[in-house]
Amino acid sequence: MRMMLFTGGSRSGKSALAQRWAEAQGARRVYIATAGIRDMEMAERVRRHQAARGEGWTTFEEPLDVVGAIGRAEPRADVVLVDCITLWLSNLMAEDDDASVMSHVRALAAALDGTSLPVALVTNEVGWGIVPPTPLGRRFRDLAGECNQLLAAACQGVVLAVSGLPLAVKGEMPAALR
Repeated sequence: MRMMLFTGGSRSGKSALAQRWAEAQGARRVYIATAGIRDMEMAERVRRHQAARGEGWTTFEEPLDVVGAIGRAEPRADVVLVDCITLWLSNLMAEDDDASVMSHVRALAAALDGTSLPVALVTNEVGWGIVPPTPLGRRFRDLAGECNQLLAAACQGVVLAVSGLPLAVKGEMPAALR
């Protein structure tokens, strides 16, 4: 499977599973980081993610233009890992209205179809909790759900991470995750 979506709750192990899958795809790996570092806690999270990746990764810091980053990775990579879609969505929401945000998501889905690289997308499953009490929280939850559905449809495989364990939701369980 060339396109994989890894989803799950916070701290479910989805990033580690996506990394394991990506590392099995080839030696030249590009990690597209969508997180912006706005405080010390986030800086520490980024540092831990970088340490967990180790050698063999080139990192592109790209909070908004994920499609462009995949295009820039194409000539130099065997595989791309985008972590994380929900942070990217949050970044887009700060810049655009819902229709524009979803046009970016549709562009990403089209880019997946147009690239020759295997791509892993990491996203949070946010629809299992309580209804957010604020309009912004509900807007985020709704957009994330719509985004995840669109990207899951564009991918050949979807893996749900539960307590660090992979569950194939769409497609077969990749050998690297068995």
